Amino acid sequence: MQATLTIDLSAIIANWRALDALSGPNVETAAVIKADAYGLGAATVGPALAAAGVKRFFVAQAEEAVALRAALGPAPEIYNFSGYMQGDDAAITEHGMIPVLNSAEQVKAFSKTHAGRPCGVQLDTGMNRLGMEALEAASVALDIAALKPDLVMSHLACADEPAHPMNAAQLAAFNAMSFAMTAPRKALSATGGILLGAPFHFSLTRPGIGLYGGAPFTDARPVVELSLPVVQVRDLLPGEAVGYGATWVATRPSRIATVSGGYADGILRAAKGFSLYAGTTPCPVVGRISMDLITVDVTGLKRVPDSLSLLNATQTVDVLAEAAGTIGYEILTSLSGRYKRIYKGE
Repeated sequence: MQATLTIDLSAIIANWRALDALSGPNVETAAVIKADAYGLGAATVGPALAAAGVKRFFVAQAEEAVALRAALGPAPEIYNFSGYMQGDDAAITEHGMIPVLNSAEQVKAFSKTHAGRPCGVQLDTGMNRLGMEALEAASVALDIAALKPDLVMSHLACADEPAHPMNAAQLAAFNAMSFAMTAPRKALSATGGILLGAPFHFSLTRPGIGLYGGAPFTDARPVVELSLPVVQVRDLLPGEAVGYGATWVATRPSRIATVSGGYADGILRAAKGFSLYAGTTPCPVVGRISMDLITVDVTGLKRVPDSLSLLNATQTVDVLAEAAGTIGYEILTSLSGRYKRIYKGE
């Protein structure tokens, strides 16, 4: 019996529609499906979102753009956050990838080889990760104008903290830096920026994690369920230990279920104090998470089911992330290829 990851496409679409509504009636809402749609399968998620009305998608690598084009067909536009890098020419000419140019060097190189093709430009408004700072952008202003980019964008560093002063500072910087740039689309906000309100929306928003049920979009519908099969159940006497390092010792007669799943499947070894679920009943994880197995205290169950749930409407990716000291993004993108994947919904 194989662990099963169920992905609710209707929930992804509902989350996109909700974020689209929050973006406002005159703002286009794109979709970020980099990292294989945050681990959930871009070849399936992408066409579902396109059918729901998404016209523009964002990825992080040229290889992702090529794979996505094969799934989407010719119509939707696919932007690559990494811009124009060595070896990207075929992705641009044969697969219609639109690079978001991040540096003066990328602008110059793209101008020499692909002038007249669509492109975007990314400005660095304070995150110091990708994009051109003001002086660098000014140094190639004429080249950018000649390219006629169809998108000018930046990225917020602290959008998940609404009161952080960096948000207002980056908004002001983006307004100033993009003022003289003529482009049909300007974009500053991913999921967190959408929640900051209309001044951050411009003409296009590009939600990512919110589509997949993650924070900071607290109204998102849960998207994933993960069920792990029970391999064995054993009875322990008080004083008997479980797992590597004997870190958990029974203090009462206990029933322990061993389930198929572990850190090789993206269930982070650092996670502490979480449960697996039999329906709505939490069953505490005991002992260390190992490569392929997890041990669970099922003493309180009248009957041990064939499988126990790790991700569900109660224990979402963000709840599990908190137990592991990380973020929901890492939980999603770590999900293993060993899971049987089932897609439901639209």
